[in-house]
Amino acid sequence: MIDRRGLFGAAALAGVAAALPAGADDAGEARLKTDWPWLGRYAADNRRLIASGARTGIVFMGDSITQGWIDKRPGFFTAGRVDRGIGGQTTPQMLCRMMADVVALEPKVVHLMAGTNDIAGNTGPMTVAQTQDNLVAMTQLARANNIRVLLASVPPAANFPWRPGLETVAPIRAINNWLALTAPALGATFVDYTPVLATAQGGMKPGLAYDGVHPTEAGYDAMAGVLEPVLKRLGV
Repeated sequence: MIDRRGLFGAAALAGVAAALPAGADDAGEARLKTDWPWLGRYAADNRRLIASGARTGIVFMGDSITQGWIDKRPGFFTAGRVDRGIGGQTTPQMLCRMMADVVALEPKVVHLMAGTNDIAGNTGPMTVAQTQDNLVAMTQLARANNIRVLLASVPPAANFPWRPGLETVAPIRAINNWLALTAPALGATFVDYTPVLATAQGGMKPGLAYDGVHPTEAGYDAMAGVLEPVLKRLGV
């Protein structure tokens, strides 16, 4: 079991003073003060979807890697597959969105992929325990509402361009090891993308990410190859 008291790159994160990811614009900065989890991002889409009466098979909850999936491979999101990724988000922000962006849509399944921006300290330094607690809380919320949970591995990255010098490989591996061990106890399914995405050193394989973090079309195709058999079994 991973030590829950450990820190993600504590020395590197100690100097993180800002809660904003690099390059955030003035609108983004203002939004963090008025709508920190960005509940407004999908509010209208959620209302339309609920009003339509259409069945939601699966919701993809996550950060820019999830958001990029529908941007780069919209054809993967067939009827009933809903993307609720928001770039730059951390697990505490996603936890705040779970009721509105997942539970209210009454999906059969939720795919949770999160942790990259926790490691990066996008909303401040975080411990392993804090990320784990948020993932557990999201899973429990989903399970309490009869939603099956897919806990996805954090994609590999040798570094984060917006956090130069930060150790990434060890904390990503720590989260993924914990997910593999803990998912069954939570009644969830662990979906491990590491074998198709990662080099032996823990970075992204060449050609599968634009910047070493965010997948290319080929990267998303590799992920889909892992996920599609799981979705077929679940009927979504």
